[in-house]
Amino acid sequence: MSFEALNLNNPLLNALADMGLETPTHIQEKTFPIAMSGVDIVGIAQTGTGKTFAYLLPCLRQWKFSKEKHPTVLILVPTRELVAQVIAEIEKLTAYMNLRVGGAYGGTNIKTQIAMLSGGLDFLVATPGRLLDLIFNGSLKAKAIKKLVIDEVDEMLNLGFRDQLTKVLDLLPPKRQNLMFSATMTEEVEELITKFFAGSSYVEAARAGSPLESISQLAYEVPNFNTKVNLLRLLMENTELSKVLVFTATKRLADQLFQRMEEEYPEKVGVIHSNKDQNFRFNSINQFEEGNYQLLIATDLVSRGMDISSVTHVINFDLPKEPENYIHRIGRTGRADKKGVAITFISPFDQALFPPIEELMDMEVTKTALPENLSISTELTADEMPTDHREGATINKKIFASSGPAFHEKKAKNQKVNVRRNHQKEMMKKYGKPRTKGPKRK
Repeated sequence: MSFEALNLNNPLLNALADMGLETPTHIQEKTFPIAMSGVDIVGIAQTGTGKTFAYLLPCLRQWKFSKEKHPTVLILVPTRELVAQVIAEIEKLTAYMNLRVGGAYGGTNIKTQIAMLSGGLDFLVATPGRLLDLIFNGSLKAKAIKKLVIDEVDEMLNLGFRDQLTKVLDLLPPKRQNLMFSATMTEEVEELITKFFAGSSYVEAARAGSPLESISQLAYEVPNFNTKVNLLRLLMENTELSKVLVFTATKRLADQLFQRMEEEYPEKVGVIHSNKDQNFRFNSINQFEEGNYQLLIATDLVSRGMDISSVTHVINFDLPKEPENYIHRIGRTGRADKKGVAITFISPFDQALFPPIEELMDMEVTKTALPENLSISTELTADEMPTDHREGATINKKIFASSGPAFHEKKAKNQKVNVRRNHQKEMMKKYGKPRTKGPKRK
């Protein structure tokens, strides 16, 4: 099926032609007619299947010019990077349309966003927290919303936005169309659907958890951090690794790996995580997108929704704790009908995390022998050193050997001893004769 068969108007068809797109993806083809009918939709689609256009195309096809100052279409996403990404996609699709779109997210001056809303918008892309700020201060008229899109809803719940998302849903008008998209169907997502989206039509592009067919996967069993660094350097000598996205488990590990790789590849390596400020994060993604960075080191912050084109390889330097995040990570490559490669480093600390990933995908990933010329390090980092609660650790018993009660013996004069006193003997000893208290009074 071509885009023309979807009954798109000329402005959208011309924009798609400019982007070189002729055929809709599976999720776009299945979503479009249902969304055009006006019913609510729950879409289950993996990263990289084109679900952003799946909800943008029907929303833009049904949009009509209005003098209404407040936006009528609201798109909720979990991160500021995804806000920028969705806005960029809308701007591409509306190159031949007179449509106003803006974004709202935390970590930046809210006054700028208030001014943006006062100038008038048609589409608003926002994160839940900042959206509530704008509603409560009166800058955004929630009752004007006619279409609500919630993208990456499972990630939104994972990031702790459940309460904020519930408040937003309670504030919006009940008469609206809802389009909700998720990569996985978790228990929290099911609860949200049951409470707010009962009766929705389900659209599934691929079974949740199944790997994309365009991605080849392999794994190495690597003993420690330093050997992982050596292996990554060795792999980087392969000319096919031209645009590599590397995922680490924590922000600290991302910074440590960046420092090590930057030494050998100056100005060719970038890093991104939530501790970096907004401009730094956007710049890192842009440098990687434009090809100035060969390697971008990241946490799971960018594993969702970010459409970074032509990523040749995804390397899991560390395994994620949640098996679903592995799917989202490797989905950064093998996009737009291109082939991709996902490489995973499995350390002894991560051994227990990999079987659930294979179980989720219903497949076994090939374990590859380490290269013969790989330098195996025996040096452990501080994070890898055994701690007191681990097996083999010892406690310095000398600290406790001489420990005792926290008091000392009292001096003899201060010791209290119960003694029966003889008053007559005491008086005789003191005065040389017995003394009495005198005659009793009558």
